[in-house]
Amino acid sequence: MNKLIKYLSVSAMLLPLLATSVAAAGGAGIEHAGVNVTDTASVQRGAKWYVNYCQGCHALGYMRYNRMADDLDLTEEMAMENLVFSKAKFGDTMDIAMAADQSINWFGKTPPDLSLVGRSRGPDWLYSYLLGFYQDESGGWNNTLLPNAAMPHVLWQLQGIQTPVYRQETDESGFTHDVIDHFELTSSGTQSAEEYKETARDLAAFLQYVGEPAILKRKSLGVWVIMFLALFTFIAYLLKVEYWRDVH
Repeated sequence: MNKLIKYLSVSAMLLPLLATSVAAAGGAGIEHAGVNVTDTASVQRGAKWYVNYCQGCHALGYMRYNRMADDLDLTEEMAMENLVFSKAKFGDTMDIAMAADQSINWFGKTPPDLSLVGRSRGPDWLYSYLLGFYQDESGGWNNTLLPNAAMPHVLWQLQGIQTPVYRQETDESGFTHDVIDHFELTSSGTQSAEEYKETARDLAAFLQYVGEPAILKRKSLGVWVIMFLALFTFIAYLLKVEYWRDVH
């Protein structure tokens, strides 16, 4: 019993410190991305960014190159020349060359397959995550949406390096801690702020498509289904009027 009381006391003393560290690292909300997965050009650009910057570590084990090319209006030659940088064939899945044991030795864990991240997280979360990388006091990478993420900022050459400017806030318990107020761009990237947001939006659109490839056909068929139901409802109404005319 005494050990339990001692443990709870120590935990209570550490809570303010924990709150401070979490608030300093995070605090950002999710921004609306305005992703349009039916914009083929946007999803094509997202595929380009993905294979160049993400696929070195993150596989798309449920997506095949030929399926992607067919959905995105790409010929086999275009896909193989611009999106395949390994010995993979056109009908292969979008795996990575890095072996699992190598990734564990280098990173401490195997980078996750991102086939379903667009479906599980949603495009707005992905967009905000890609915008939320910053360089903290230690000189390492951190993220406002996912504090202490193990992933480095692989797109820093495009976005540049941003560092946080903090402000102090006092919570309901009376504890004062630092939170991120805004970012300052300390090193420019190859893209402007608006261009990088467009890149993040394209990547989010591509991963949303990969999470549910049928979404392209589902959304286009949905319009026809609604039109059919509207027409059927109108015909059913006319039949109702005709049947009840004799009753009245």
